[in-house]
Amino acid sequence: QVQLVESGGALVQAGDSLKLSCGKSGKIVGSHVMAWFRQAPGKEREFVATFSWFGDSTLYGDSVKGRFTISRDNAKNTLYLQMDSLKPEDPALYICGLRFSRDYSAAKSYTYWGQGTQVTVSS
Repeated sequence: QVQLVESGGALVQAGDSLKLSCGKSGKIVGSHVMAWFRQAPGKEREFVATFSWFGDSTLYGDSVKGRFTISRDNAKNTLYLQMDSLKPEDPALYICGLRFSRDYSAAKSYTYWGQGTQVTVSS
């Protein structure tokens, strides 16, 4: 069974940095790509960052472009999200997902999800 487990969420101040991790376990058959989404209370799940299907580029949501950086360590089966210059509008449950398709920005494209890690930003 595939499991995605996020960690690293915390309460930080505006302008601070934070790094999230997502560990992957279980047998996965076929090509796949992982991504970060976030969801604030009462809002839809929002795309944050991912890799392109062939892994040759990174893709970001407009609200985090230039501030967040996605990376991965394939040997450790771990996905990371470095968040810099955090803003009061960034607080959310940050969730990693895994997809088997090229369509990266829609939540419906993802087959597996973690439980999320909470990020809170105080101004």
